[in-house]
Amino acid sequence: MGTSGGVGVVLASLDASVAALDSLNREDSFLAAGAGAGAGVDVLQRRHEIRLERLELMARLEAQLAAMKALDTAEAVAFQQAMTPPDASIQDRTYADLSVVEEIAGVLTISSGAAGALVEHSRRICSLPPVMNALSAGAMSWQHARIVADETEGLTAEDAASLVAHFFDPAAPQPARGAAPGGLVPSRFRAKVRGWRERHHPESIEKRHVKGVADRRMEYTPDRDGMAWVSLYLPGDTACAIWNRTTATARGLQGPDEERTLTQLRPDIAASLLLGAGNTTQTGKPSKAGKVPTPRADVLVTVPVFSLLGATDEPAMLDGFGPIPASMARNLVADGAESFYRILIDPRDGAPLEIGRKNYRLTETIKRWIRLRDTKCTFRGCTNRTPDNETDHLQAWQHGGTTGTSNLAQLCPKHHRLKHHTRWTPDPANKNEPPGWTSPTGRHYNPEHQDAEPTHWPPGILPTHRSPLEQVLLQRLAT
Repeated sequence: MGTSGGVGVVLASLDASVAALDSLNREDSFLAAGAGAGAGVDVLQRRHEIRLERLELMARLEAQLAAMKALDTAEAVAFQQAMTPPDASIQDRTYADLSVVEEIAGVLTISSGAAGALVEHSRRICSLPPVMNALSAGAMSWQHARIVADETEGLTAEDAASLVAHFFDPAAPQPARGAAPGGLVPSRFRAKVRGWRERHHPESIEKRHVKGVADRRMEYTPDRDGMAWVSLYLPGDTACAIWNRTTATARGLQGPDEERTLTQLRPDIAASLLLGAGNTTQTGKPSKAGKVPTPRADVLVTVPVFSLLGATDEPAMLDGFGPIPASMARNLVADGAESFYRILIDPRDGAPLEIGRKNYRLTETIKRWIRLRDTKCTFRGCTNRTPDNETDHLQAWQHGGTTGTSNLAQLCPKHHRLKHHTRWTPDPANKNEPPGWTSPTGRHYNPEHQDAEPTHWPPGILPTHRSPLEQVLLQRLAT
């Protein structure tokens, strides 16, 4: 804490950059008005140069603002820790830290994961004065500074200082050659920093690899047009073997009767192997192009009634993903009946008509209803849609809370615990809307939920000419 001097340096740099930008803007205005152009001045050429100079200044300003953001982020966490009582338990300290991360996420309108990464990067960059100085001066971008933060992770303070000195101190023994860090594109700078780290790291690559293996994981990211990404973080040899096997299998399937490209075959083969259907051997002809097995999983498929009947092509909603084509929804309902809970939507108001289920326990029905309404963890900015989300009482049962839709919401395990250990407070929910949240510092965040879409009515199902009463009724049904 107490980096007012650092803030002053950043503000002075910002002032200088803003003054230079203002000077260029005034010059450009004069040129645009036909004034201030002396003899022999190529107005178009000079205005072109001004654009480039302004871009350069704006890049410097972005770096200087990033330095200010890093300082404030690091200090916000430091002040929160200073306010935590000295005799607080480890659990209380942990949740105090989580709470301030969520506060930062809310102020910046970013996810809690992004806020956590910002906190870690900011604290590490602020602990490396040469890096912070270069960022404050606008000599390099936030991306360059973040690379240094990433590559010094796990190093001792002495080793981190040696790495920083190599790249930022021209007087250091055997300093980096060539362009300064800010003069290199980030990918090239990362390669140089990583190369130095690998050569000078006090811990062998064998030991670091063991730690890396412990961090292996699979990630899932929904995308547009009913598509999604699945990525694996694995040991290099395993990842290489997977790539080589899918490539070899794909090349073996290529031929005059196979219309799928190598790029299309690879994911088809991987999906078939992961979903337990063995190798894909069928060709890519339109009648059965690239068919992969229907997934078997306990998920909700929200299907408009007319879409299920084939009368319209209104998109359905796949829980944990988002909009999917009507044809995909009909296929899931038909082929995945044992694994997918079908939810039919009333065309009048979008409300669920029926939730299919294999048992009649009220608790399971309520959980599915809440899952349908909320679609994800309801905490501000959280996108967790996994099945381990918990249906939680917003007002505790022992404090008078009821078991109804207005007092229930989905929370992931992390935010469920945060709610019970900090002063983050949910609003009441209602039938169609999850709760909003209020932070410990009093900032309120409105609920996050899907926007209701008007129903697509099949052509010809309603009369062309309507009476005034019918017009009013249809307007009521559509709202």
